[in-house]
Amino acid sequence: MDLSNLQPSYGSTHSKKRLGRGHGSGTGKTAGKGHKGQNARSGGGVKPGFEGGQMPLQRRLPKRGFTPLSRKEYVLVNLRDLELFEAGSVVDLEALGKAGLLSQIKDGVKILGDGELTKTLTIKAHKFSKSAQAKIEAAGGNIEVL
Repeated sequence: MDLSNLQPSYGSTHSKKRLGRGHGSGTGKTAGKGHKGQNARSGGGVKPGFEGGQMPLQRRLPKRGFTPLSRKEYVLVNLRDLELFEAGSVVDLEALGKAGLLSQIKDGVKILGDGELTKTLTIKAHKFSKSAQAKIEAAGGNIEVL
């Protein structure tokens, strides 16, 4: 088999319907659009979301909340999750990813102070909570803000 004799499987394609080509074709005269009406006219039809004059769904539902464009979304990691690393190791984004603590990095990683840290670790992240920073330094570790 080569590129010169490729063709679609039998029955997967069909020829285009030829509209307005005489009444013997079955789609002559009105070309399948019926008689008169908005959809029979040239350029006719309704815009997306139009429900025949009924109040459209996007106007019936209430507006709710506000999402600022400048908002940053951080992936949160707690101190108790960092207990699985060996003492003295460097915990960076790559190490967190390999450990399965990050599914995706959105706008960065923030370390939160939930749980206790008993090992000395060097932790590299975009943000740290004050309690996390205090607990890491109390355990003898240090932090690096990326």
